[in-house]
Amino acid sequence: MPEKVITTKVLCYVVRDGHLLVFRHTDFSYEEVGIQVPGGSVRPGEDPADAAVREAREETGLFDFTVVRKLGEIEYDISPLRFEIQRRHVFEMALHGATPDRWASQEDHDGEHEPTRFECFWIPLRAAHVLQSGQGALVSRLFD
Repeated sequence: MPEKVITTKVLCYVVRDGHLLVFRHTDFSYEEVGIQVPGGSVRPGEDPADAAVREAREETGLFDFTVVRKLGEIEYDISPLRFEIQRRHVFEMALHGATPDRWASQEDHDGEHEPTRFECFWIPLRAAHVLQSGQGALVSRLFD
């Protein structure tokens, strides 16, 4: 088995009116990728809170995000998809301004790869147990 690398990631719990912002990949099935919250890699030298805002913008196509608070850090072993342990900084975030119930978005990857297409939507917080790959691990802290 390959040696596992450790990566630094962020997860964004964007909450509005008792609902959580999530997305699904439109080019893959639920069985392959599930339902996710915005998130991604922290760039070298980047503050995790800044990375959370950047990732939320990149994946949703929306821009008016603010960090409400940091909920904590967790580690998640994503093997066997990748032999990687993710150190995840988890943030509660707010989105200001009106949004539709559902919308299409895409992440362009700075033009380095083909765009990744998403469908973004809101689910009730009580349904956050459906999040894939341990992404819902700190949802209960939203109620602290």
